[in-house]
Amino acid sequence: MDPRRRRPPFRGYGVPETVEGMLPWEWAVERLTAARNYWVATTRPDGRPHAMPVWGIWLDGAFFFGSGRESAKSRNLAANPAIVVHLESGEETVILEGLAEPVLDDALERRVDEVYGTKYDFTPDSSGETDPWFVVRPKRAYVWTESGYPGSATQFDFD
Repeated sequence: MDPRRRRPPFRGYGVPETVEGMLPWEWAVERLTAARNYWVATTRPDGRPHAMPVWGIWLDGAFFFGSGRESAKSRNLAANPAIVVHLESGEETVILEGLAEPVLDDALERRVDEVYGTKYDFTPDSSGETDPWFVVRPKRAYVWTESGYPGSATQFDFD
């Protein structure tokens, strides 16, 4: 199911009310799939933000990334699964908001291992002592191009 597309409520930034210039979801998917590096932002238990770069994959409409069991990211997500994921580029902006959940399905974990390994020419440890994979199914996304802003500013809402 495709997300609902609308203008983001960026008041004061000149974002038009018309649909002309809005980007399609496929534009975001292409960039999420092709990106090598992503940034994730979580919240520490004391409320302070925490941002770190990660490798990851876009697969079946969701973002997957790994993290050490004792890393700040993993500890933060155990306390509060809210997360923001974004690409490195400010010229072709893709920002996802959602909840990160550990991947608990063995078949899905093997599939993520395979796709991740192909993308990064790296084989994740399959010894059973692996660090967790997290999956982020977007609740909302913001996308735009710097050259097309504010006319390209688009928001996607997922059910």
